Amino acid sequence: MAAGLTVMNAAGRGAKVTLNDLEKSYDRAAAVAGVSLDVDSGEFLTLLGPSGSGKTTTLMMIAGFETPTRGDIAIDGKSVVAMPPHHRNIGMVFQNYALFPHLSVADNIGFPLKQRGVGKAERAKLVGEALELVHLPGYGDRYPRQLSGGQQQRVAFARAIVFKPRLLLMDEPLGALDKQLRENLQLEMRRLHADLGITFIYVTHDQEEALVMSDRIAVMNEGLVAQVGRPEDLYDRPGSRFVAAFLGESNFLPATVRGIEHDVVVAECDGAIIRALSASPPATGEKVTLTTRPERIRFADGAWSSTAPQNRLSVTVTEALFAGERCRYSLQASDGTAMVLKEPSSAAIRRRAVGERAEIAWSVADTILV
Repeated sequence: MAAGLTVMNAAGRGAKVTLNDLEKSYDRAAAVAGVSLDVDSGEFLTLLGPSGSGKTTTLMMIAGFETPTRGDIAIDGKSVVAMPPHHRNIGMVFQNYALFPHLSVADNIGFPLKQRGVGKAERAKLVGEALELVHLPGYGDRYPRQLSGGQQQRVAFARAIVFKPRLLLMDEPLGALDKQLRENLQLEMRRLHADLGITFIYVTHDQEEALVMSDRIAVMNEGLVAQVGRPEDLYDRPGSRFVAAFLGESNFLPATVRGIEHDVVVAECDGAIIRALSASPPATGEKVTLTTRPERIRFADGAWSSTAPQNRLSVTVTEALFAGERCRYSLQASDGTAMVLKEPSSAAIRRRAVGERAEIAWSVADTILV
């Protein structure tokens, strides 16, 4: 264990954050249109959404850099809407690092301690512990220009937690890094969250990043929370077409409801009977959309088999792409509905040719009505 972990853990559990009907408008246009959300103490919650969905504006209101047009923000049960940012005792990490180029690494990290009147000796001790925590011992005398992008981001993180806040806000902190470094730092962030035990609220538009890092994800769209839940719940049981499309890749099948059997929706799609799960049963005759993930589908004549109830559909292969560990096939049903199938790349699995007719199969449990 790094030397600084014991000291950092002394800060205790993280803050509980409550957003109540939070709104923010600019020139009568709503950037945030009524967000209510509870963030548990010590939780890693990610605000995920496309550009303009309101996620960063929501984060800036929690930090105190934006004032809500309406609604309330409470930290540990106390409203902070009227409290200036420097009194909220919140750590903040930005995408552009925001390091002072003329200050050494140690002085950058120690800056919030100096602002709080912490003495030089104690400051040096806490900075050293923070550098240990982010795996940069001995880097205190360097300057930001002498560091890689990943190292600069670690310094920014150390500066944000050196004064032991109970809440850390992060706005796209890994967005400027290359893919491999970003993936390594995602795991590092998870480790640091577990070590510190404080509350993380993280903003990103990267779906995979959100799935890997979060305890829960709040998917935002047009200033509202479209759905909130654990990563696996959102991925396996999306509550709307938007969530299914934004969080990973999805197939969408237009269908007509023919009835309900044992709480399973029975629908007709391109002449085939497709069964699906639904949170609320639709009416017979209703036009609906069914969704399933590309990696959950298999060619029915392959080696793959399952004892679970299956849906089946006849398709034509319109595109076949080799992508290393996977093969990606574009398919088309006879009614023109386009689908995608992804299967592992293996010498034991026959590759499909463009124009080939095939039957595909997938589990009823992986078919959701949205």
